[in-house]
Amino acid sequence: MKKAPGNLRSALALGASEHIAIVGGGGKSTLLFALARELRRQSLKVVTTTTTNVWLWERDQAPWALYLSEEASWENLLKEAVEKQGHVFVSREALSSGKAAGISKDMADALFQEPWVEYLLVEADGAAGRPVKVPMPHEPVIPDSATAVIAVVGLDALGSACTEKNVFRIDEFRKITGLKSQNRITPEALVKIFAHRKGIFKESPEKARRIVFLNKSDICEDLEEARILAQHIVQLPDAAVDRVVLGSLHNEEYNVILGEER
Repeated sequence: MKKAPGNLRSALALGASEHIAIVGGGGKSTLLFALARELRRQSLKVVTTTTTNVWLWERDQAPWALYLSEEASWENLLKEAVEKQGHVFVSREALSSGKAAGISKDMADALFQEPWVEYLLVEADGAAGRPVKVPMPHEPVIPDSATAVIAVVGLDALGSACTEKNVFRIDEFRKITGLKSQNRITPEALVKIFAHRKGIFKESPEKARRIVFLNKSDICEDLEEARILAQHIVQLPDAAVDRVVLGSLHNEEYNVILGEER
């Protein structure tokens, strides 16, 4: 286990330019904006967006936000904003629900082709605030040009009951894990959502690196179980997980777990 205190980019082993899709539950938006802020401190140009919907108050963590139409020319408008602000959040429109409507996969791919976008961070999944999420058939919405997919799980799920309070898309979760409502969520059960073809990494592009972020170690009731989960994940033969980051976005503490072959 390697420590990377306060350095998300290092913990995630990100390169000079990346298109990152964030899926799962347990702190996706927090991770997206924490990483964006760190990249800006390093003078990198960042665009954040979503291919689903996010709350407007979450979007407003960015220093600047733009509504862009996919049918109209947007390149010069966004380039000017990025060069001036350094970090811009992009969406289609504000919805009556209080959310910002996401862009399409194609538009995300087009954004990443622009030479002045060094980092494109995409929230590609929704979890209704739950620590764990398993996708429905139409989810997640991951752009083809994503270079890395980060699957987020909140460690407050470990040891909790297998109910809708703790898991979004509970029926799909139970099918994959075999758990019932009276069961507790164990590392042995939770690891299954990372390996299953219909699990948390569903729709990940073949060439994209797979990274797991186990968040909320600061409130995890049993850190030994969290370490067991991390080891199980990096040892999965078919999931091809590059690394697991076990830590706390709240405390800016990150521990990196790699498979033995790495």
